[in-house]
Amino acid sequence: MTDKQLNTGSHDLPIPAALAEFMRGGWAGAAETAPAPLPVAAYAAKRRARLAERLPGERLVIPSGTLVARSNDDDHRFRAHSAFAYLTGAQQPDEVLVIEPSGEARLFLRPRPSRAESQEFYRDRRYGEFWVGRRPGLAEIEAAYQIECAPIESLPAALRGPARVLRGVDASVDALVSPADGDAELAAVLAELRLVKDEWEIAELQQAVDATVRGFEDVVRALPAAIAHPRGERYVEGVFGLRSRLEGNAVGYQSIVASGAHACVLHWIRNDGRLDPAETLLLDAGVEGDNLYTADVTRTLPLSGRFGPVQRQVYDLVYEAQTAAIAALRPGARFRDFHETAMRVISDGLVEWGLLTRAQAGAGLHRRYTLCSSGHMLGLDVHDCARARAETYLDGVLEEGQVLTVEPGLYLQPDDLTLPPELRGIGVRIEDDLVITADGARLMSSALPRQADDIEEWMSALAG
Repeated sequence: MTDKQLNTGSHDLPIPAALAEFMRGGWAGAAETAPAPLPVAAYAAKRRARLAERLPGERLVIPSGTLVARSNDDDHRFRAHSAFAYLTGAQQPDEVLVIEPSGEARLFLRPRPSRAESQEFYRDRRYGEFWVGRRPGLAEIEAAYQIECAPIESLPAALRGPARVLRGVDASVDALVSPADGDAELAAVLAELRLVKDEWEIAELQQAVDATVRGFEDVVRALPAAIAHPRGERYVEGVFGLRSRLEGNAVGYQSIVASGAHACVLHWIRNDGRLDPAETLLLDAGVEGDNLYTADVTRTLPLSGRFGPVQRQVYDLVYEAQTAAIAALRPGARFRDFHETAMRVISDGLVEWGLLTRAQAGAGLHRRYTLCSSGHMLGLDVHDCARARAETYLDGVLEEGQVLTVEPGLYLQPDDLTLPPELRGIGVRIEDDLVITADGARLMSSALPRQADDIEEWMSALAG
């Protein structure tokens, strides 16, 4: 980048020649260190090798992504594209991984310019060290991530000739290579490689889950203050968000903090309602760790500390459905089996309640009250591996090392006249994270209670 291309913003002051000259020198110097390889580096190298084996003899291009403006010249906090993070461990914007037909990999990135030769360090509000902090140099990246690095300016020359590109991540990279039929396959393969987690990924996910458990504990302790606040849902969101930033990168997705009938809105993220002690609170939240792996947990909590009779009736049915679904998890089982198991329990319960006839349940009419599937893969994305082909994911079978959620729910809308008045406006979801093992599944979020009596006891203990 030349100084004519600096991102100076709307309130940048003119730089007199004397000041520019004064800024060139007198600095102590920032010698590059040679950090030890990061733990992720060895795993990322294996992942790149597997990708090259899946698409042999191809040049593969995976960008990290670009900064995105939130408002005018204020950017959102950057998060690297999950496929790029998976293959490198790196998290900086405007970087590009290129895997050559030979399998050799190079990481193209922005070099840190000399202070004597560029004004970037104090004038560029997007990349300047005085604005956003020091970024590592090429040698430091090479040492930490164990990958050959090159200046981003040399990328166009490296992309002469055919290549498959992960498109829609960086428009400037898309423009360097003509679209090809193989681009869609690259995206699918990148998602499919992430279906089975390695040991490092499982450990990262467990750390995120453990931090999420502590976030839920924080929320329960804060409920008296949240109930007293006119925006109690926001209060809860803030309490959990603090834990996410203290122990990780951020929340892994927008927290759903849904009190009362808001729990019947699947993706309620306005989080602007009051908390009524007579109602329940559905909290769907997860900490994203520093290496971008996220937990995804939901609990439905009685705000009074005790479930009412009807609340417990609904909760117990969802709990039974989730318990049966968890028992269906094992290597070789179809991915759809656990959802179908949960829905059989739900539909049988709705028949027992008199809400559906057996014929209506057989026709799938329970879906009026359940709305969505009962789980998904989990990893770098909360809905992980979403671009995997159906035959390898939704229509595939479970394998040891896969991590997924099990989250059946009942959403009884407040204006649904097929329901008796006492059931209207109750929403319950119970969601846990599990890793498939050799003979079943391990409940990663077992530190949080699931059963109604246990939840009441847990809340009482935290209330002191």
